Amino acid sequence: MLLKGGTVIDTFPEVVVRRGADVLIEDGRIAAVGPELDVDAEVIDASERIVLPGFVDTHRHLWQTALRGTTVDDDLGTYFERVLGAYGSRFRAEDVAAGNLVGALECLNAGITTVQDYSHVQRTPEHADAALDALERSGIRAVFGYGPSPLGGGAVNPAEMRRIMARQSDRLGLAVAAIGPSFVPFEAVQADWELADSLGVPVVVHISSSSQTPDPITQLRDAGLARPNTLYVHGNNLPDSELKVIAETGAAVSITPTVEARMEMGQPLAGRLRAAGVDFSLGIDVVTTSGGDIFRAMHEVLALGYKAFSAAEMLQLATLGGARALGLAEVGSLAIGNKADVILLRSTDINLVGGLHDPVATVVTAAHPGNVETVLVGGAPVKRDGHLVSTSLDQALGALAESTAYLTA
Repeated sequence: MLLKGGTVIDTFPEVVVRRGADVLIEDGRIAAVGPELDVDAEVIDASERIVLPGFVDTHRHLWQTALRGTTVDDDLGTYFERVLGAYGSRFRAEDVAAGNLVGALECLNAGITTVQDYSHVQRTPEHADAALDALERSGIRAVFGYGPSPLGGGAVNPAEMRRIMARQSDRLGLAVAAIGPSFVPFEAVQADWELADSLGVPVVVHISSSSQTPDPITQLRDAGLARPNTLYVHGNNLPDSELKVIAETGAAVSITPTVEARMEMGQPLAGRLRAAGVDFSLGIDVVTTSGGDIFRAMHEVLALGYKAFSAAEMLQLATLGGARALGLAEVGSLAIGNKADVILLRSTDINLVGGLHDPVATVVTAAHPGNVETVLVGGAPVKRDGHLVSTSLDQALGALAESTAYLTA
């Protein structure tokens, strides 16, 4: 496949714009990027298009898609009570399947080609299989975090985690979705980290400082558990000393600006993370409180940063930064040999027209999901000519409508 004559934005080793460039894809990978590539290939006309790597969402609870908008005006405590408690306790396997499928399709429609799905609704093997089946069906690249509800406490089910290891594939990775030192006894924390080590998978964990656990990262370090393949989520109220430990141990952080602000988790964290030398990335978290696209996350961090971040840095966070946070070495940029996770935006749309003076700034400040015309995951089209093609959208939306009716009855 040859993407012909686009305004190509790459993100590695730094953000660069190549005008009138072609992108050649062979066997699902980036084979060449440059002007006037002369090859025998299926051609997609990328003129009047902005071509860039797909976005990487490093934290989302896809199972909650049927509950969109239910906690916009609520704090974190009410979210726990309503979504994880009242609603979450009623979720059947088919509800997880419906939410995961439509949530993944929403990601793809908005140019998110990789998502970290933190699935803390797991009660039965059927729930896990439903979530995994939906991810596979959607066509998205995903890191599936398997874990229990924090309302129940305790460690991840080791037998079930070992069972689903067989589900890993080129597009689907696994992680231990631990509840973590801020919320459960340390015996459960140690069991989760040891399970992840035994299986060779990362840990994804919500983190915060509390009166009971003021220094959760230091606690992990002192127990020999702090390590690079860990993704901490939020952490707005962590003291600078804890951020320093994250940097020293080589882990990464996912920030979710809208949810962190609406649920009053603390002051925006991006500037402090950069000052501490911590690698960080962008996530959406929950569509019960936030919209589901990375464009808005870039808008918000840029707006709240008071010139602390450039548009190029924002775009890199949303692509290469996310890939690095998830330990995915072959996505996040258009580097030769990388998996061809690529998106095309219509530069002639009314909100983007006139923006090719600085395409990077235009994407970061003005673009939205409606501009996403084509999406490729591993070179395979999942959205083309503005329409999802990876699965039946009507069937997926029908199943989600049934799930919403059941859950909110």
